[in-house]
Amino acid sequence: MKSGYLKQNYLALGKRINTATHIIVTFRIESPVPLRDSAQIVAAESSVGTWTTTKTMKAAMFRRLSAKVISVSPNDKLVRIAYPLELFEPGNIPQLLSSVAGNVFSMKLITKLRLEDLKMPAAFLHSFLGPAHGIVGIRRLLGVPRRPLIGAIMKPKMGLSWREHAKFAADCFLGGADLVKDDENLTDQRFNPFQKRVRETLRLAKEIEKKTGERKMCVFNITAPASEMIRRARFIKQSGGNCAMIDIMTAGFAGVQAVRQAKTGLIIHAHRAMHSVMTRDPKHGISMLVIAKLARLAGVDQLHSGTVVGKMEGSARETVAINTFLKSPWGNIKPVMPIASGGLHPRLVPKLLKIIGPDVIINFGGGIHGHPGGTLAGARAAKQAVEAVTSHQRLSDYAKTHPELQTALHYWR
Repeated sequence: MKSGYLKQNYLALGKRINTATHIIVTFRIESPVPLRDSAQIVAAESSVGTWTTTKTMKAAMFRRLSAKVISVSPNDKLVRIAYPLELFEPGNIPQLLSSVAGNVFSMKLITKLRLEDLKMPAAFLHSFLGPAHGIVGIRRLLGVPRRPLIGAIMKPKMGLSWREHAKFAADCFLGGADLVKDDENLTDQRFNPFQKRVRETLRLAKEIEKKTGERKMCVFNITAPASEMIRRARFIKQSGGNCAMIDIMTAGFAGVQAVRQAKTGLIIHAHRAMHSVMTRDPKHGISMLVIAKLARLAGVDQLHSGTVVGKMEGSARETVAINTFLKSPWGNIKPVMPIASGGLHPRLVPKLLKIIGPDVIINFGGGIHGHPGGTLAGARAAKQAVEAVTSHQRLSDYAKTHPELQTALHYWR
């Protein structure tokens, strides 16, 4: 091969790598060239190499900064590449991605490429703020120490006026929802202006808190250019709110970091709209596990991570692995609360919680608003389903004394 990529040796198979001074990246590679060679091409292009030899490359520079291929597995086409920490700017997710998920995805010699995992040393983790609140802070704020949290998504996702939106949110809260959230494409439209929606929804939420004695969380979508997101976040805080939502894939990790660095004190709820553009093809793109790691670094407190039993794509194995990571210790970075969302209704709650466990926010959209008795009855049915499971009762038995759940079980079969 005439390419300059292989004029230098990027192989370090069988050699010990100091994981405290390297980021270890796992790729899945398909290429017409042998896997060892294609792994070296990826290592070169994503660190110090280029397509030809150059007079500017010094031997000492190559030894210090070149990425090294540390393992090659032909059976599953997985390779692991170690990148010296010196290649990366601390606290900068965009620069990290420009390196390990940048030009390498455009290489003609690489037919398929998938970024499967990133393992980052403590020194790199410490350069990020991570979540401000995390799981413990969310539960403390809501006063719910153990059970799954019940979320309600406003439906229809577009079209409700700000008054209608606030009124139906109030019904959700009155029915037992812990949090009510905007959907991913509702921001500041003419039919539902952001500031009016925030003020009225919070006003009604405060009234219901006084009536029920339960804390509530209003999740407002601030997704916009970074400077506008910060303005919207500060408006929520000034209005008495406690949470902002960001569509993290469309806003970008730099945008998420900017909101977190503004230190508004708000919980950051991360919607993953558009993630499947990168995550869905098992042979190409970026895994949802990597997205979850970057989101946690950037500072989100809650993350949509998969539902398994609902309408969205994603296996139980993948979702459990992501959720396990989100909840596990990770250097100085606080754990993140997973969110299950998409096509859920009360009948699915037992199966969902058996797979995912209790540390989760269960988001119901149509599964609340589609209830034959309306939004208030739908929220009650959702809460009753969670109560049944957490008290180790069958839904059918619990429904005998809870008519809203009984209706839901008949309606969604």
